[in-house]
Amino acid sequence: MEIVTTAFQALRRREPTLTGHTSLFMFPIYGAACLMRPLFLLLSGFHWAVRGFVYMLCIFAGEYASGRFLQKKGRCPWCYDRTGWNVCRVIRLDYAPAWFLLGLIFEKIVLGKQKAGEDRH
Repeated sequence: MEIVTTAFQALRRREPTLTGHTSLFMFPIYGAACLMRPLFLLLSGFHWAVRGFVYMLCIFAGEYASGRFLQKKGRCPWCYDRTGWNVCRVIRLDYAPAWFLLGLIFEKIVLGKQKAGEDRH
């Protein structure tokens, strides 16, 4: 997803190669999303708006914690200092709708696969 997003940013800059990129530091950060599965199960009875809000907060917390850790090591691959909606240059509050929606999509993928597995047994 990050590679596609950065490639679209290249399109906006009129770079014909549409080069997208990421950092190896991102793989464990994205992999940490598996820690949300128990939360998906715990919140399954709640309204979608409540679930989306909680997921958004969790994504922001993960992004903030990992970003601050990497910043202190001088290794943070992202810096949001060019937007007024940043917190410590590591999270962008204007990404809230994207994280809200992404959390719900990820929930659907994770719990949908679980249900499919239960149906086979």
